[in-house]
Amino acid sequence: MPPVFAAPGPDSCPVHVIESDSFDSWLSSQPQRVQAWVSAQGFSGACGQALTVPDGDGGIGMALAGYGSAAQRARRRFVLAEAAQKLPAGTYRILSGLPAEDAASESLGWLLSGYRFDRYKETKGAAAALQAPEGVEAAAVESLAAAECLTRDLINTPASDMGPAELEAAALKLAEDFGASASVITGEELLEQNFPLIHTVGRASNRAPRLIDLRWGAAGPTLTLVGKGVCFDTGGLNLKPGNSMALMKKDMGGAANVLGLARMIMAAGLPLQLRVLIPAVENSVSDSAFRPGDVLTSRKGLTVEINNTDAEGRLVLADALALAAEDTPDLLISMATLTGAARVAVGPDLSPFYTDHDSDAAALSASAARTADPVWRMPFHTPYEKMIEPGIADLDNAPSGGFAGSITAALFLRRFAGEARYMHFDIYGWAPSAEPGRPKGGALQGARALFAALPDMLEL
Repeated sequence: MPPVFAAPGPDSCPVHVIESDSFDSWLSSQPQRVQAWVSAQGFSGACGQALTVPDGDGGIGMALAGYGSAAQRARRRFVLAEAAQKLPAGTYRILSGLPAEDAASESLGWLLSGYRFDRYKETKGAAAALQAPEGVEAAAVESLAAAECLTRDLINTPASDMGPAELEAAALKLAEDFGASASVITGEELLEQNFPLIHTVGRASNRAPRLIDLRWGAAGPTLTLVGKGVCFDTGGLNLKPGNSMALMKKDMGGAANVLGLARMIMAAGLPLQLRVLIPAVENSVSDSAFRPGDVLTSRKGLTVEINNTDAEGRLVLADALALAAEDTPDLLISMATLTGAARVAVGPDLSPFYTDHDSDAAALSASAARTADPVWRMPFHTPYEKMIEPGIADLDNAPSGGFAGSITAALFLRRFAGEARYMHFDIYGWAPSAEPGRPKGGALQGARALFAALPDMLEL
């Protein structure tokens, strides 16, 4: 179950959020016994510090959470989550010190600090519960937390339990929960309905490839989300080495992120028409695997020379984007764990995105700062188009040379987006090390920033 705010009650423990610069002033206002205890424990208000202060009866009278300085907070996200992870299990309420402008983001971080992926564990962990701070829209923050936890759970689930069929089941469950409609094209039907690239990438697996199509909303601007759903990626005949294959359960992170974003949109009841397309496949090795050197024809009619079978994500996305473009939505967004080049460029924490529309980029960058969901704009550098144009086909799925790998992948996808206003995210979908509110494992990236920017981008 996703974490939620605790119900108000008389037994909750008050929490004072204390900046390091105001610590001395706060401490001097406290009774002598509190001053002595806090000084003895070495609490100073530094970022992430947490301390419980006993009352006169041997219980916990209050808790302190260090909020550091502005410079310290700029180096981290979810400062209160770090303190929450150090507090004993119980129910807490913020009594003082948390700036109103930070309340929603910090309370979300606190909720996310309670996330546990314990599906395979007999012992379940307990966390410090928080009452919704004053002025925070509890339901809205809980909805963000639920979307994030959905995405994390989907990515964290090993491929043995999260193949194309299970990803389909998760999407259909989400559709059922919010009254959306959904349809699925599976196996040989993909060829009959002209999705040749999706079929080709997934045909070597005994788990049938499919295209999941979810629709919600009857009025308003049209938004289509396309998420890469490669549930496991061996690399195909260009087989990955073992250490590169270890995290490939996360190669459906784009699908998991668009499902998380779709959940936010539907839960909030945004006045728009939403479509979600997920090509769900497993890139496996068998006698029917596609080969380096093959030339494939896409739904759009463009031919693609296969330079590397490990560049399969852009192939399945190409057919899905071509379908999406046929309706010319007001906004078309793809999300994918697409290239290692993006990680080299910006690391695992930032979500690089591509758009030709400056106003969309500005809206997204502003919302990213408000939502503690950092993004970074990358260029659709049109002069690099020639790098994805081989000699014997319209396109090359993996240009040689090693330069601009994320940009050339984005340019490849843009060829299939038609006339739609298009934005692409090349995310990592994974936290390589634990941070406050963000445990090691599957991660939602860019989706909260997008959700907050949609009202501006679509003039809702």
